[in-house]
Amino acid sequence: MSISKNSINYLVAHEGGVQCWSGKMSNKDNLVGWSKSVSGLAYIMQTKGVAEEVFGSSNMNFASEDGFATDEGAMKLWNGAIEVYNWKVNGVAG
Repeated sequence: MSISKNSINYLVAHEGGVQCWSGKMSNKDNLVGWSKSVSGLAYIMQTKGVAEEVFGSSNMNFASEDGFATDEGAMKLWNGAIEVYNWKVNGVAG
């Protein structure tokens, strides 16, 4: 899969889900998706692509402040989506 110019390179925990950004957050046009589900995030990853390096806002480590039950919730959601993405796109089990 080729990586598009809109590929995901930044993550933000937001209202119990994860926002996926491509570029600076100061430009709302760079928001490429948001989901509360593993399958939803995996779909965003499949359709937008994932940059070689993906960074996260500090709230990805303090997700309970942004609608998750635990501080680890946003990273668990993202890591679950990575497993689905890797299986569907790369044929690699997690």
